[in-house]
Amino acid sequence: MAAVSDAASTGETGHSHGLDKGALGFLDAIVMAVAGVAPAYSIAATTALLVGTVGFAGPAALLWCGIPMFGIAIAYHQLNKMGASAGAAYAWVGRVLHPYLGWLAGWCLIVSALLFMVAGSFPAGQVTLSLFSASAAGQAGWVALVGSVWFLVMAYFVARGVRITANAQWIMSSIELVLLVAFAVLGFVNAPAHPHISFSLSWLGFSHFSAFNGSGASFVAGALIAAFYYWGWDVSSNLGEETDNSEKHSGLGGMIGVGIVFLLFEAFTIVVNMDVPTKTVGSSSNVLENLGHIVGGGVGGKLMIVAVALSTIATLETTLIQVTRSLWSMASQHTLPARFGQLHPQWRTPVFATAVVAVISVALFVISSFANSVSTVLTDAINAIGLQIAIYYSLAGIAAAVAFRKLAFRSVSNFLLMLVFPLLGGIFMLYIFVESLIGGSLTGAEIGIGMGAVAIGIIPIVYYAAKGSAYLHARPTLGRVLPTEGLGEERII
Repeated sequence: MAAVSDAASTGETGHSHGLDKGALGFLDAIVMAVAGVAPAYSIAATTALLVGTVGFAGPAALLWCGIPMFGIAIAYHQLNKMGASAGAAYAWVGRVLHPYLGWLAGWCLIVSALLFMVAGSFPAGQVTLSLFSASAAGQAGWVALVGSVWFLVMAYFVARGVRITANAQWIMSSIELVLLVAFAVLGFVNAPAHPHISFSLSWLGFSHFSAFNGSGASFVAGALIAAFYYWGWDVSSNLGEETDNSEKHSGLGGMIGVGIVFLLFEAFTIVVNMDVPTKTVGSSSNVLENLGHIVGGGVGGKLMIVAVALSTIATLETTLIQVTRSLWSMASQHTLPARFGQLHPQWRTPVFATAVVAVISVALFVISSFANSVSTVLTDAINAIGLQIAIYYSLAGIAAAVAFRKLAFRSVSNFLLMLVFPLLGGIFMLYIFVESLIGGSLTGAEIGIGMGAVAIGIIPIVYYAAKGSAYLHARPTLGRVLPTEGLGEERII
């Protein structure tokens, strides 16, 4: 089976050109990975939920989920050696394990991205309005309007070209990271002046989990939320076909991105534990704004709002990139309608896919704005997305271990990077998924939204299998044919 990137860009859909190859460089891959995670948005939108779930164990949840997440990032780095693909896990899992599992991985990314358009557009509207009027930020109509405008602006950038998209990310993410680093330092320096509680190494262990519904259930619930924190770095792999030296740069950019946001998440959850009273965290719609006020006064609060706004807008853009590239790749392999595989002749982007996603997302966002509780909508969406993330990340980790297992015993570094870390990451994500379903930590609505969206995928996969899609009827390699066969050993490590 040829590398999917070749098949997808050389005429399976009847097009004579593909994505804008080589438009991005190594630093672009790192920036896109960080922007995909959206550290300021994740901290602001999810910390209250994390604290309400695990209390002072927030740093531990992010630490013990961050380690296997790094294993998944290593898996993506290895899988990129099979050939860059805009479909990423969809292409690689299908090639190695089974095409139906690959399709499941791609579908999980698509539905999680659509749900995130709701979870991300609400804060985009709220934080923008809060810069000018606190009352307007509490009005669903204004939030829906402003959030929709931001989303449509990002959709235009995504449609216009990957280089324009990357330039916008450089600006937004640079300002965001400078502000986050500055306030993380201020939070540690000023902690003695605003004492809430002293730092404790126990925050990085397992002891605090037992205070919430038993240590096991609390840890699983916290890890599922933590998976949402980290989600999005794999956009660098979805951009692989548009990245220079993609076999190296796409995966390595994702790994570095995970490392950067891991440090930021640990720093801010520790600072929040020290500086922000638990009741304030639980009642806050923007933890970073409260932290900014505590350590920097009114100006600090406003600057943190700016960081969250930029982060939220940036991650809407990267999520759009992920879902549209996945749709393009799947359509190119005849597992979704062919129109999703059409590219704009000048911009070389999947414009039709972008337009469809924009319409569906705005519709879902507007409908959700009429819900009785926006916070309930966000909580349900975050946990539902966590389930879907766990599915496709676990499949990617296991696929990497299976694909490279014959090379894993050639050296210690191969053993760790090609087998141990990817496999542990995949098993951890699978464990979190199963325990979340059977452990009682999720509500019926959260499970229904998460798994119901996944179940809808049965319809297209049955339809396109019946139509004879070559992708869905391909024989998986299961590592029998090494994806790196013929490469020098220096390319394998």
